[in-house]
Amino acid sequence: MRITAAFDPVTRIEGHLNITISIDRVNGVQQVVDVKATGGLFRGFEKQLIGRDPRDAQHITERICGVCPVAHGMAAVKNLDGAFGVSAPDNGRIMRNLVNGSNFVESHILHFYLLSVPDFIEGPAMPPWQADWKVDRRLDKTASGSLLNHYIQALTMRRKADQMTALFGGKVPHPPAYIVGGFTCTPRQERIDQFNAFLDELIPFIRDVYIPDVEILAAHYEDYYTIGRGYGNLLAFGVFELDAAGTNRLLARGHAVNGSRTIQPLDVGLITEHVSHSWFQNGTEANPSAGKTIPENPKNGAYSWLKAPRYQQLPYEVGPLARMWINGDYQNGISVMDRHLSRAREALKVAEAMRTWVNQLDPAGPVYNPSSVPQTADSYGLTEAPRGALGHWLEITGGKLSRYQVISPTTWNCSPRDDAGKLGPIEQALLGTAVENSDQPIEVMRIIHSFDPCLDCATHIIRPGQKAKLIHLGM
Repeated sequence: MRITAAFDPVTRIEGHLNITISIDRVNGVQQVVDVKATGGLFRGFEKQLIGRDPRDAQHITERICGVCPVAHGMAAVKNLDGAFGVSAPDNGRIMRNLVNGSNFVESHILHFYLLSVPDFIEGPAMPPWQADWKVDRRLDKTASGSLLNHYIQALTMRRKADQMTALFGGKVPHPPAYIVGGFTCTPRQERIDQFNAFLDELIPFIRDVYIPDVEILAAHYEDYYTIGRGYGNLLAFGVFELDAAGTNRLLARGHAVNGSRTIQPLDVGLITEHVSHSWFQNGTEANPSAGKTIPENPKNGAYSWLKAPRYQQLPYEVGPLARMWINGDYQNGISVMDRHLSRAREALKVAEAMRTWVNQLDPAGPVYNPSSVPQTADSYGLTEAPRGALGHWLEITGGKLSRYQVISPTTWNCSPRDDAGKLGPIEQALLGTAVENSDQPIEVMRIIHSFDPCLDCATHIIRPGQKAKLIHLGM
């Protein structure tokens, strides 16, 4: 008998995601036979930017999300740098990287300990561990106790990473220091010294606690190296520029098809957005440089506020695994455990790189290059958020923004079906998953969490004059 279940909302993520699955028995195995991933929130940030001074973009788009606002600030100023014809001096480039890198480290620690570990171990009979499912738990009391203690330690480490972000960024969340042509902060020696002091604590924690904890979990759940693969298509925009031209990056740009270890160059012009199953007005699939955001709800066949980005008409997974794969740092496999392991190793790679960068700062050097608002321009800014590839596209007419489009990482990963009916990456990763207990399908939750969805970033309208509605959801 076919059973339909809905995770509505999916807990321990940012924003409102609904995953609806159908479970049936196939060849004697109870498994997922149909999936729909629904983004249930529409906010309209692209609409809010139309008619504004272009220099507002980084401050407004950072408000898309409180978890990874830094990456939106980075994408916005890279977008504006291109439109204004300016680049940041070395100090500005390095401080942009330091603030973004600090946010990466904080987000990766958050994801493993606070959002994913509760799927695998039994915690104390108190929030956030209640109400708990009695499911597949394989760690003994000693290992579980160690992970629980590290869960508590991770709270402190997250705070230190946030303090590190604020040293140069100004505050957390939504650091205001990102500006066209560089940065507003000056790299005083005391800030450099304090940043190094935070790294003295964070690097050992990542190396000696975080990575070993993921390895312990992977050793007990080896079958999760074969669960949640999906299409195997991986894409990265690249991040952390190492020179003024932006041609060299700590993590490279490119894409790989079906788990290939042959990395191909990426052509931004081949990105399109499909809306046939999204609550937006139908039209010809378009590159975001020509995209429109016109809501239409209700709409036949639609089930999500997320659009469906595609590269060369294919769905692609983005995130730490994609970045580390494209960069050649991690190519073990594509699965739940591979996502956790690659994320932990990326956290160490970024933290160690920040040690080099912070010591390259020149306290006497410039932090930005001045520029003027152009009357007309078309541009885009590509970077990586902790959760994956992030792109901003703009058009300036008469010195004001006349178009703005955002494709965030979760829009790639949690996209609905496209115009050809192809499932989104998370939908495909869940399809065919064996489920031991249809009343408590923990396997599904572990796959979803391995992608680290952020629906606040993915679904972008405000309706002026309406009071906020508070909805209580039963769990």
